[in-house]
Amino acid sequence: MNIPSTLKTTGKAAALGALTLALFGTVAAFAQEAAPAAAAAAPAAAPAAPAPVLDTGNTAWMLTSTALVLMMTIPGLALFYGGMVRKKNVLATIMQSFAITCLVTVLWFMFGYSLAFTTNESASMNAYIGGFSRFFHHGITVSTLWLPGVANIPEFVFSMFQMTFAIITPALIAGAFAERMKFSALLIFMGLWLVFVYAPIAHWVWGGGFLGSAGVLDFAGGTVVHINAGVAGLVCALVLGKREGYGTTNMAPHNLVYSVIGASLLWVGWFGFNAGSELAADGLAGAAMMNTQVATAAAALAWMFAEWIVAKKPSVLGIISGAVAGLVAVTPASGFVNPTGAFIVGILAGVICYLSAVKLKHALGYDDSLDAFGVHGIGGIVGALLTGVLADPAINALGKDASLGKQLYGIVFTILWTAIATFVILYIVKALVGLRPSTQEEVEGLDVTQHGEVVP
Repeated sequence: MNIPSTLKTTGKAAALGALTLALFGTVAAFAQEAAPAAAAAAPAAAPAAPAPVLDTGNTAWMLTSTALVLMMTIPGLALFYGGMVRKKNVLATIMQSFAITCLVTVLWFMFGYSLAFTTNESASMNAYIGGFSRFFHHGITVSTLWLPGVANIPEFVFSMFQMTFAIITPALIAGAFAERMKFSALLIFMGLWLVFVYAPIAHWVWGGGFLGSAGVLDFAGGTVVHINAGVAGLVCALVLGKREGYGTTNMAPHNLVYSVIGASLLWVGWFGFNAGSELAADGLAGAAMMNTQVATAAAALAWMFAEWIVAKKPSVLGIISGAVAGLVAVTPASGFVNPTGAFIVGILAGVICYLSAVKLKHALGYDDSLDAFGVHGIGGIVGALLTGVLADPAINALGKDASLGKQLYGIVFTILWTAIATFVILYIVKALVGLRPSTQEEVEGLDVTQHGEVVP
């Protein structure tokens, strides 16, 4: 039988291969004997860190908190403000809260979240404003985690939670100019204000900006939400001027039952606001919840007794206003103070905000219709300052570096930027569409003149 030449060549190669395998086998045997000694001499390599995974407990709590905070605006704030205006303006007032909710939702999705909570490509600009990487929530998937390895919640949930803060802040401003701004002006003003005031300040404090880096403490929004909204409200009240008939016409609330229901919804929703700001279902969230309850109750009683002493009667409007003042003041402090500190915050906030809303406003003569500045602005300042004094490192380790000076630094910068930017935006809107309805339209009521509807 003839053997093909290819097989002859393969046979030679096989012989060489066998010799090579024999040599390798000898080396392998020596290597196996040396392996135990080498393993003993070299330390074992550290195991790779496990990849962060979604924390279902934290996520469940944040989903709940998000719904609670959204409830604070609709229907909470809508009813709270709606009950305090005159009947001819109730629909317009409720409409403002609802429309702001819709407008801010869209703007937050498009631009706001990215500007507030992403890192700017320019290191110098990142101190003041975030970047563009999350415009239209680009790059976020169902698997994207916020604070991987820490909170481990979906970034969609974090953005939605922060959206509810962005919604209520401009809605609070509307209380200062209630019953006297055109609806078209309101929409333009709130859209510009969100982008040029709220988003930058949120970034300064919470998004890696210069105030947070300087050690300014704001657990849940005393600076970002309440001082910001309160100061903007005061500027709006001053620029728009007083309501027609202010000081001569009866402007008492038309339905305090609505306001009590609204205040109650705000109180319950605030647990999501403050305890939710921990971004986790843990002991600090529990402390923030307890502090919120104690401060709110203390402030409500403090306002009630102050009014009882001064005006001789405790009013329903007074006790619910005091409760909101306590909620506002404890907001920056809720995750830094102990319950005794929260009690002190509540008592001081109740008395100081009463004097501001009832005495200071009349002494200075400005028309802050529903006391947005008197309660939110002043209450936010009180709470921010007391955070620097009462922060307890046993509650939150960040409290060890708290100081009155750092808190004052944050307050001053927030007031300056908010006041200047709000003033400029108002005059831009005034040039575009005007700010106020005509005198006749205002006297007739915004329900019918702005929306063509009335409450029977």
